Amino acid sequence: MKVKLNDVHYFVEKRGTGFPLLLLHGFTGSSATWYPLAPNLEQTSTMIMVDLLGHGETEAPPISERYDILHSAADLKILLDKLGIEKVDLLGYSMGGRLAITFAVTYPERVRKLVLESTTPGLKTEDERVARREQDAKLAAKIQVEGIESFVKHWESIPLFRTQKNLSIEKREEIRKQRLKNNATGLANSLLGMGTGAQPSWWSSLVKFPFETLILVGEQDLKFYKIGEEMLSKLPRGNLLTIKNTGHAIHVEEPEKFGTIVSGFLSEGN
Repeated sequence: MKVKLNDVHYFVEKRGTGFPLLLLHGFTGSSATWYPLAPNLEQTSTMIMVDLLGHGETEAPPISERYDILHSAADLKILLDKLGIEKVDLLGYSMGGRLAITFAVTYPERVRKLVLESTTPGLKTEDERVARREQDAKLAAKIQVEGIESFVKHWESIPLFRTQKNLSIEKREEIRKQRLKNNATGLANSLLGMGTGAQPSWWSSLVKFPFETLILVGEQDLKFYKIGEEMLSKLPRGNLLTIKNTGHAIHVEEPEKFGTIVSGFLSEGN
């Protein structure tokens, strides 16, 4: 279904029954990334899968400032209001994880439990953020000049996704087709407006999280494993699980295991 949030039409899909679970995909993804998890999650949760701004079937505004991560979090709050949902469980992967953290910082009263997959609260220093913004601006320009097909070919070859080469040809082709459904303006503006360098650093806010938080990292994703450990040290009610033989996109490489872990965590104590 399409839902109008702050003058932008978002694509939202619901599946399952139970306590609402808002799922936020990564950069170049869409709500379809969560479909393989449905057999596990829809038994205990109402899955609310959103195509984030500039992705999938959600509109891609031409102004990068509209993609500001705080604006995107505000959009999600309005979505919950329109759906009549007071509290959600929240699952975010990579870029979607940064948005999940931003939402949790801004609207902690709307979160029951938080699941973070391969993500970060942001960069700690302004120098780091400036360098990252410059890097993302170059990548955004590359998307606009060279087009989606060339960019997707580049994106799937970066070291972050090297473990996905172990997936079947069919699965890799499925991921590629989904990425190609995005448009250049949406992806470029996502980098400019909601990239890691554009967002605030939320490291100091983690100590205030009142809800249970589960961090999931891939054993072979060393950068985010280290970030996950540091996040764990700051969370009052945190837990970290390392998934063996996986990289950055655990839910893609081990969907059944991932879904079982998340479903178990969300069902605990309820």
